[in-house]
Amino acid sequence: MNAGRPVNGVRSVLASLNCDGRFGLALLAACALLLVPELAGDEGRALLRYDRAGLAAGQWWRLLTAHIVHLDLGHAALNSLGLILMWALFARDYQPRQWLPIVLVTILAIDAGLWFCDSTISWYVGSSGALHGVMSAGTLAHLRRRDADGWILAAFLLVKLGYEHWVGALPFSNGGAGVVVEAHLYGALGGLAIAAGFRPRSLSS
Repeated sequence: MNAGRPVNGVRSVLASLNCDGRFGLALLAACALLLVPELAGDEGRALLRYDRAGLAAGQWWRLLTAHIVHLDLGHAALNSLGLILMWALFARDYQPRQWLPIVLVTILAIDAGLWFCDSTISWYVGSSGALHGVMSAGTLAHLRRRDADGWILAAFLLVKLGYEHWVGALPFSNGGAGVVVEAHLYGALGGLAIAAGFRPRSLSS
């Protein structure tokens, strides 16, 4: 019976981090989706990134693949850590069938923002913009449930976006080099807009 307590303790911790069972397997798959494209190297990045000239030539796949390819392995690993954090905080806030459109609309918002509002940005890679959409959607769920951390999360997101808008990229975000902070704002707005139409999981019953 004592031997089972450590096992139950581990399961409890994994559940609290949304990393148990199918959630854990789904997280591993999502991290692999961000890391595996790095095997394609520079040629793969050039083929998959958001590229204004390529999109103008009809290479529409870039609108999706830009958000799973990164500057380098370090950038991919950093975004994977961000994904793990977002997963631990928000994975159970919506049903999987709700998370899918949240992520897709977030990506669409980023692509549209870059295309229509930032024509000087010729190329873009990374999932940080999409992660900001996930954070804004999850934060809205916590606010709607009146969770204790809801206003803390909201304040953090607003301060971060404000800092990036008026000052620039945070120093620890890849050294600030190559960070397109506009994508963070577009992603957050997109995630918030679509999540406003969904009820968080605990309010669905």
